[in-house]
Amino acid sequence: MSLWAKIESEFKQALKQRELIKLSVLRLLKSAVKNAEIEKRGKGEGSELTEDELIKVIKKEIKKREESIILFRQGQREDLASKEEAELEILKNYLPADLTDEEINKIINEIITENQLAEPMNFGQLMKLVMAKVGSQADGKKVSLLVKAKLSIDSGGD
Repeated sequence: MSLWAKIESEFKQALKQRELIKLSVLRLLKSAVKNAEIEKRGKGEGSELTEDELIKVIKKEIKKREESIILFRQGQREDLASKEEAELEILKNYLPADLTDEEINKIINEIITENQLAEPMNFGQLMKLVMAKVGSQADGKKVSLLVKAKLSIDSGGD
């Protein structure tokens, strides 16, 4: 079952079972997806989102929730922070499992070997190739740190 089909199916199920929080989250997610499709259509790239593009929309929604939780906690609004946390957990269920550090390092090693990119000056090119291969299954910051470690580049205390 595709990710979008899973979201649609669980939306209908939440509607039938009156799961209000899940229903609200999935409505917002569907709206964000429709907006992304409209934006894509405006660029002349078709309208249907790929699985990777759909995952990016979900990650964007997750990031919004994480930022809101921080702000609500700073503002002493634990009630709103806990609501955002509940929404965050629902959204996380739609993401594929991230690659482990070992799996990412294996991909980095393969790309370095295939393309002879073992020098620190090749960082940008290596990052581009690694991110193309891992897609949305790994965070860019994490990949960047692993690539820098592999190329022995000082990450400047990130």
